This record gives sequence, C-alpha cells and structure tokens, in this order.
Amino acid sequence: MDQLTKQKIQDLQILEQNLQSLLMQKQNMSIELNETTNALEEVKKSSDSIYRLVGSIIVSVNKEKTLEDLEEKKKLLELRNASIEKQESSIESRAVALQSEIKKLLESKSSSEQ
Repeated sequence: MDQLTKQKIQDLQILEQNLQSLLMQKQNMSIELNETTNALEEVKKSSDSIYRLVGSIIVSVNKEKTLEDLEEKKKLLELRNASIEKQESSIESRAVALQSEIKKLLESKSSSEQ
C-alpha cells in the first residue's frame, strides 16, 4: 500500500473519531434539551412558588425569571444541536468522499498488479 493510500485511510479514521465524538455530544445535548423542556413545562404548570436546588440547599426563586432562564437555555441548546448536526453532516459527506477515493486507489493498485 502506498503512502497516499495510508494517509487517506488515516484521515478517514480521524473523521470517524470526530463523528463519534459529535454523536456523543449530540446525545448529551438531546438529553439536556429534553430535561430543560420538561422543566419548562413543569414550571409553566406550577403555582407562583418555585424552588430550585442550589448546591445542597433548596431556595425559593422567581417564577418569571426561572421561565426566562429556561427559555434562554432551551434556545441555546437548540442552536448548539443545530450546529452539531451541520458538523455531523459535513463530516459524513467528507468521509463518504474519502472512502470513495480510497476504494478507487485500492482498485487501481489491485488492477495494476495483475
């Protein structure tokens, strides 16, 4: 196997590792977004008395401020999720193109040896 093919295979492995990392980030983001959405719905349903865990104690907090904070957090998580999805799509397309290049290089090398 020539140096170019080895380098392309190594590049493909790096892309696959990056994709795996993005998928883990996306999963964590999805969990956090789900938790934030659920918290937002519960706060909307509740009375005016809202409590939040701060460290090891529970404190009373303002409902409107809590709703604003949760809405802002939800929007931020949605933006991050969209960004991760774009990166994921870009890496996937680069990986597919690289796989095709590697396949062509290996086929041409195989046919030239025969």
